[in-house]
Amino acid sequence: MQTAGRADVWRVREKTRRRRLWRLVLTLGLFDGYLWYRYLTHNPFQLPALGPDWIIWAPVMVLIVAIVLMMAMPLFSGRSPHLVVRPEEIEVGLSEVKGLDNQADEVRRTLDVFLGYATFRNELGGNPRRGILFEGPPGTGKTYLAKAMAKQAGVPFLFISAPAFQSMWFGMTGSRIRSFFKRLRKLARKEGGAIGFIEEIDAIGGDRGGLNASPDATGLGRVASNMVSPGGTGMVNELLIQMQSFDQPPWRSRMRSRTIEWINGYLPPDKRIPAAKPAYSNILLIAATNRADQLDSALLRPGRFDRRLYFDVPTKHERRDLIDFFMDRKAHHVQLDDDAVRERLAHDTFGYTPVMLEHLFDESLLVALRNGRREMNLNDVHEAKLTEELGFKQPVVYTESDRVAVATHEAGHATVAYFLGKGRRLEVLSIIKRRMSLGLLAHGDEEERFTRTRTEIEAAIAIALGGLVAEEVFFGESGTGPASDLGGATSLAAQMVGSFGMAGSLVSYDAIAEGPIGSKNLVGRVLADADGKSRVEEILDAQKARIVALLEENRDVVIALRDALIARDELVGEEIVDTIEVALASRN
Repeated sequence: MQTAGRADVWRVREKTRRRRLWRLVLTLGLFDGYLWYRYLTHNPFQLPALGPDWIIWAPVMVLIVAIVLMMAMPLFSGRSPHLVVRPEEIEVGLSEVKGLDNQADEVRRTLDVFLGYATFRNELGGNPRRGILFEGPPGTGKTYLAKAMAKQAGVPFLFISAPAFQSMWFGMTGSRIRSFFKRLRKLARKEGGAIGFIEEIDAIGGDRGGLNASPDATGLGRVASNMVSPGGTGMVNELLIQMQSFDQPPWRSRMRSRTIEWINGYLPPDKRIPAAKPAYSNILLIAATNRADQLDSALLRPGRFDRRLYFDVPTKHERRDLIDFFMDRKAHHVQLDDDAVRERLAHDTFGYTPVMLEHLFDESLLVALRNGRREMNLNDVHEAKLTEELGFKQPVVYTESDRVAVATHEAGHATVAYFLGKGRRLEVLSIIKRRMSLGLLAHGDEEERFTRTRTEIEAAIAIALGGLVAEEVFFGESGTGPASDLGGATSLAAQMVGSFGMAGSLVSYDAIAEGPIGSKNLVGRVLADADGKSRVEEILDAQKARIVALLEENRDVVIALRDALIARDELVGEEIVDTIEVALASRN
């Protein structure tokens, strides 16, 4: 079907090319004949003269022109601000797309039907897809894949950001939307097909619900009401109409139809001229959004956006493909060519989008340049990753007591993570200040996982409370450092109670509807309930008692990690485990 479709597209494009050539020949022939006529009649062209009084009427004419332009300004703003990108201007096609295997396969099937529209319609009797919605988090490759589609299809690509449709002049927003679709239809008729791409479509395609109420985040009992303005509703209506009018005929066809209709008014029914059917416009509209749940339901029905593609963060296998793709294009040390190193990078970048991965390697190159090198190595990648996730190192000078307190706090986290965090890998232990954190313990799964057991969640709560307990064990009291740790531990415990059914009750607080009497905050829902709060406190108290016993038994491990941090500021990877194992070995 794709081969036949490309023949269909080529046939339309060739017909358009011949029409242009004939038009050019006719225009040049008429102009050449006119020049010969002026030459043979001895009537050459002369430059126009302004006359002796031009200085009098010129200012008046300038003022009139300025007034006309000011009055016509709203009309000029009705033009669509789209950008037309030709296939030859796009660098990457679908064959070069990495990390989007499932999405790329789906759009290939869509392109097969798009290119084979004549076969699909005339021989099979089907209706080709006219719209695809790309949804997913930012940076997951939605715009990138849309451009690759246009490159693969070999047809013009019209790009526009949805906020660009909006105009300060009343009614011009709808005019811009109409202008965009008019241009799309015109290019499709000339080139055999055209692809339109609307970025952030939720800006003009939001739900037309009249009144949305949500609770006030301050908890003071106020209700925030968001009413959709008539202008916003008009944008959605215009978008719906245009998506239903892909086959609207051009003005010549409409004039021909009106002429035939006028003639048929004077003819008997059996002698009337049959009206021509509107020509099919081979158009594919793609829209991208991060907030598909807020789109109007009428946009998502079949016939408008026939297919919804979700762009999730890449899997480990897809991240590995992306790493190979970026490494082929960026200067790097031979160390980064090792297969095991790249597998570890793919594992450590869990949750990274394609844009985040490329940005990570760009930042790694900057780290290498700052260190006087022209290629990045593994340490540069690790430093750039820490900087991106946790912030820049801040050269602050701790007092001796603060230095010991922070080191003890982080050593408590690491000790609990080593003994209770089964299947976890200790990555970085540091007392260097980054953003609001005085120190940190970075740890992750040894294998990429998507679910957690109750034991693992309890271990995560224990790790979060390890710093607080270490301060109490070694200093007799805790300071202000564990504030963020307590927030994380409380959040996990609240999810165990109100969402995961791990605290003796199967009632889910997530089932509470959002609205004037419901809140999106699960922790708030659980803690607002007396029984739920009691269960959260039981979980936290139980884990704290567990950690107290653990740290009392392994004081030497905490001391060894604390002393190593005081001496070196930061331990990375195997340095953490080696320090712990040395302390354990010294017991014998």
